[in-house]
Amino acid sequence: MDDDALLAEQRAYYRAGAAEYDRPYAEREDLRELLTVVDELPIAGDVLELACGTGQWTPRIAARARSVTAVDAAAEVLALARARTASPSVQFIQADVFEWRPPRRYDTVFFAFWLSHVPPARLPDFWNAVAAALAPGGKAIFIDDGPAVAAEEEVLTDQPVPAALRRLDDGSQYRIVKVFHDARTLTDDLTALGWSVRIRPVARNFVGVTEPPAAPGPG
Repeated sequence: MDDDALLAEQRAYYRAGAAEYDRPYAEREDLRELLTVVDELPIAGDVLELACGTGQWTPRIAARARSVTAVDAAAEVLALARARTASPSVQFIQADVFEWRPPRRYDTVFFAFWLSHVPPARLPDFWNAVAAALAPGGKAIFIDDGPAVAAEEEVLTDQPVPAALRRLDDGSQYRIVKVFHDARTLTDDLTALGWSVRIRPVARNFVGVTEPPAAPGPG
């Protein structure tokens, strides 16, 4: 299975499972506590939220931002995000994060539980796109699962792309991209791409604050 086919199945999963998406936040205290980490992060100015899902993070970001542009490929989760977010400073856009390019730059780019869904071969291009979306002095902030969470997933072996199998209440099942990044390796990889990186563990998750490579001066 190539990246495109797996990503298409991943989008189908989140569309079909939109109504079940928020269940872990209701059932797991650690996730509810993780939401409060937003208050400690350097989120400021105009914010671009990638893969916003049902908007669990969006209102918290909006409370700290001048404006939020929240992007997701699935109309079904965006409908829930709009219902959850009353702030007039938030704009929702339905678009494929891999293909959409913002018409402007932002002070902060934020994404929670998205980096693990990016195929490894696409990571350099993804980070280049994040850098292009940032205004001078801007930061990219991300939250995701650490390796310990892999024990709870139905990880698929012998796949060309790291993947897991997810099941919905109706019995349907979907393959998704799932990369359990190790903080040290991720730091090394981003440093090699020229980013300034600070990653810290939060329970079984991690939080990263990064700044892109400096733009070359006039030659």
